[in-house]
Amino acid sequence: MFRYVQQYSGASQAKIAAAVDMTQGRVNEVINGRREVSRLDVYQRIADGLGMPDDARHLLGLAAGREVRSGGQAFDLAAFPEVVRVYASQASAAQEIQIQARAAAELDVLAVRGLGIVGLNDSLLRGSMTRADGEAPRVRVLLLHPESPAVALRAAEIGESAESLAGGVRLAETRLRELSGACDLRAYRYRILPTWRIIRLDTTMYVSAFDAGWEGHESATYKVMETPHGPLYRGFRRMFEALIGDAEQTI
Repeated sequence: MFRYVQQYSGASQAKIAAAVDMTQGRVNEVINGRREVSRLDVYQRIADGLGMPDDARHLLGLAAGREVRSGGQAFDLAAFPEVVRVYASQASAAQEIQIQARAAAELDVLAVRGLGIVGLNDSLLRGSMTRADGEAPRVRVLLLHPESPAVALRAAEIGESAESLAGGVRLAETRLRELSGACDLRAYRYRILPTWRIIRLDTTMYVSAFDAGWEGHESATYKVMETPHGPLYRGFRRMFEALIGDAEQTI
């Protein structure tokens, strides 16, 4: 984003730094990939300083500009302490997810076909589902029903054929079945058009959104921690359990 501001406005690093209340050295580190912005209050400061439009603010998990100006506290860290980090995509969070997954006792996944999470040899979580110490996690995986009308809708959103998408779900189920004897694994099919992509590792969730034009792993990924009164973790957990209740178990 800083590079685009430089390219299209001609602003110097010093000018960007002044606008977003950073040092020029810090801006230079971000532009050159030596530092990653992860705190929501810093995103807020950047969005306000650069005058970002509401659509762009929402991609960063921030309230609309008019809500901020009127004193609203949507996604204020003090009000929502359970959102502890925001990643640009799943790839940015992959290493942390894999480290945490190796020790997790419970692992829940809500995906469309799940190949990148559990269905391939090099997928994100497959290596964490079987362990040399024998302490394998309890695993539940929710995948989109390959024969549901939602498959054609989702396929159209991402420019793919329904046959290809359905085939990916079936492949993921086949690969999961290979692991069913190595851990406590259950797989289910749900039928609604997917909105959220969830990876839960014990009391931590990594949440991203499905939308027209992009896959869930390409969306910003929010790290959500369970807290005594936080609504987000509890809400996503409740949604997952409700989907399980209505789903068809395949493994």
